[in-house]
Amino acid sequence: MPDRPSPLVAATGVVLDTRGRVLVLTPSGAADPELPGGTVGETETPEEGLARVLKEELDLALPAGRLLAVDSRSPGATGGSGAPGRSFVVHVHLVGPVPPQQADAISLPAGSLTGACWLPPEEACAALPAPVAPRLRAALAALHTGSFAHLVDGVPHPGSPAGLDPARRVALEHAGALDPASHRASRPKAVTAASVLFTDPDGRVLLVQPAYGRSDRWNLPGGGIDSDLGEIPRAAARREVHEELGLDLAPGRLLAVNWSHKAGRPARIRFLYDGGVLDAPALARIRLDETELLQWRAVAPADLRGLVKPALRRQITACLTALATGTGPLELHAGRP
Repeated sequence: MPDRPSPLVAATGVVLDTRGRVLVLTPSGAADPELPGGTVGETETPEEGLARVLKEELDLALPAGRLLAVDSRSPGATGGSGAPGRSFVVHVHLVGPVPPQQADAISLPAGSLTGACWLPPEEACAALPAPVAPRLRAALAALHTGSFAHLVDGVPHPGSPAGLDPARRVALEHAGALDPASHRASRPKAVTAASVLFTDPDGRVLLVQPAYGRSDRWNLPGGGIDSDLGEIPRAAARREVHEELGLDLAPGRLLAVNWSHKAGRPARIRFLYDGGVLDAPALARIRLDETELLQWRAVAPADLRGLVKPALRRQITACLTALATGTGPLELHAGRP
């Protein structure tokens, strides 16, 4: 209703280049550095408003990407809207990664900005003022974990799926301060996958070259487990092999479970199964899914270096040992027993 003041809505962009750096803007005058974005118009969605501001201020014709965070600020909060009696809601979206040529060609039309620079994430957080830096930090946490950050006055809500400091989460859990929904949302998450180790009669390992990501790194056949659909690891292994190679083969015994983790990212769990020995007729039946794979090859274990990243190479070596000795399943951490 016209006589009811509504919250001001703004849209901010975490604009990244291909090196993972964050675009930080310098306003004219003595104003603090800021992230790209601005207030959303009356008839705009946050995504439309952000795209408009990027074009107007930076001549960047880019869409607003995935929603990373929402920060709801009360009228009296520091760094609020500046409008007395109005709350302020900020939508934070991923933009990019911006290709190098486009990143280098950013221009600043005459207006309120005097500079733009690409900063590593920690430097960007250090350069931004107090109301904005926690918002960026939470948004980056949401980006790295594939999740979402819910902020209130710049502070992650106790049930925020991303951005909540792990020590604070533990303290809230031990104090019994989390309701069941908040507890589930804030718990650490893991990404699960299933792979299959096939060999040929000469003991060479079947590798596949992905059509996405780093195509110079070869993988084992396999992929993500659709756990949200109730899929189990063994079923995922069979499905992925069928989709990628066109071979409908039941996996053999479980050779190993590998756990890997990088700070600020979800843990990754891989189930590795014995696919058995593929003879010449079986290899001839391989039909690649061209949307996922470029080619396949059989590689001697001694030649894995340079093709397969070290952690996966250690996993393959451990599984080959388990096959040769009849041991396992093995418990691996980044490929190490």
